[in-house]
Amino acid sequence: MSTPEERLAELGLELPEVVKPLASYVPTAVSGSLIYTAGQLPIVAGELQATGKVGAEVSPEQAQALARICALNAIAAVRAEAGSLERVRIVKVTGFVASTPDFYGQPQVVNGASDLLGEVFGDAGVHARSAVGVAVLPRNAPVEVELIAEVS
Repeated sequence: MSTPEERLAELGLELPEVVKPLASYVPTAVSGSLIYTAGQLPIVAGELQATGKVGAEVSPEQAQALARICALNAIAAVRAEAGSLERVRIVKVTGFVASTPDFYGQPQVVNGASDLLGEVFGDAGVHARSAVGVAVLPRNAPVEVELIAEVS
């Protein structure tokens, strides 16, 4: 069985630098064996990849791809804290989707994050999850993802 880092490479993905906090918080906090990430936006190389609401300016398919970027940023934050991904299990994912009042596909959007976690961590990526529709997110981002990971 390959490691999460090897699976990332197989997927053609590289972990980015941990996104610098946009306000007064830290990227991760540790309690016992759990690592909590701050909410991660779809930022690549310092640039927010899209703005607007899902169901208006952003399609569900675009939002799902953005959730995948958020998850990759969260994985980077976990790795920076844990030093390695080999002993990491994903426990909980919370996805926030800035969406129009008539959009009900938040679970499918957050599947972008959940599917990536499964691809990278295999069985250790199976997790509990919430997918929440919200009025607005920081910087007018369409999606934000946070997670809780356990290090054994």
